Amino acid sequence: MNAFLLTWVAVLGLIIGSFLNVVVWRLPRQENLSHPGSHCPRCQHPIRPYDNLPVLSWLLLRRRCRDCKAPISARYPAVELATGALFLLIAWRIGWHLSLAGYLFFTATGVALALIDYDVKRLPDALTFPTYVVAIAALAADSAHRGQWSQFARAVEGMAALFAFYLATRVLGTALMKKTAMGLGDVKLSGILGLLLGWLSWGALVVGAFAGFLVGALGGIALIASGKGKLATRIPYGPYMLLGALVGILWGAQIAHWYVHLSGG
Repeated sequence: MNAFLLTWVAVLGLIIGSFLNVVVWRLPRQENLSHPGSHCPRCQHPIRPYDNLPVLSWLLLRRRCRDCKAPISARYPAVELATGALFLLIAWRIGWHLSLAGYLFFTATGVALALIDYDVKRLPDALTFPTYVVAIAALAADSAHRGQWSQFARAVEGMAALFAFYLATRVLGTALMKKTAMGLGDVKLSGILGLLLGWLSWGALVVGAFAGFLVGALGGIALIASGKGKLATRIPYGPYMLLGALVGILWGAQIAHWYVHLSGG
């Protein structure tokens, strides 16, 4: 993919990241995403179009509302920059194919899901279910365009396999621990990860799934070590799953190949 297209995708990510800030704030509160328009949460004054430019407006306004001078959180430009960077990385990895639409949609909803799960420990179906629809449609369109369906079949198998694994983990963990061991939202999310990782390769699926468990375990240990949590503390697991999936998408196939080569397989 040439530099022009990558730049275009990155700018698109910045713009979508600006909208994701609205989604992350309003969706958990069951507020309308389009009405009213963007406004300052303190003085309620509508944000002018020229004050709504991703990252740039935050810098020009010196991190404060133009009307009431209330500070604007650095999280807003951070989300915009992160989404732009992730769009760039995903486009570079996937290439200019029809399947890219599904991966970019997942990237956008993944950012929102990670932040909402971190904030309120919930993965809304309003984001999860549309991602299934868009991702499956994009992968199917790619397969139809190329006239080759084996990759799509592997993606569907990956979706079913990872969903079944997470569902079994939830059921068995709950039975053994006598309480809910894993959120149902995590189980629903796992199918999307299995679909998109499986499309790339079985190696990417295994690495992405394992990376999610690994960073989740490390995050839990760090929480306990810092004194901010205990073994019974409920932690948002969605961000770890999504981070693991990102590792799988970007480097999963290479890591799997390296591991097989190292083990002499």
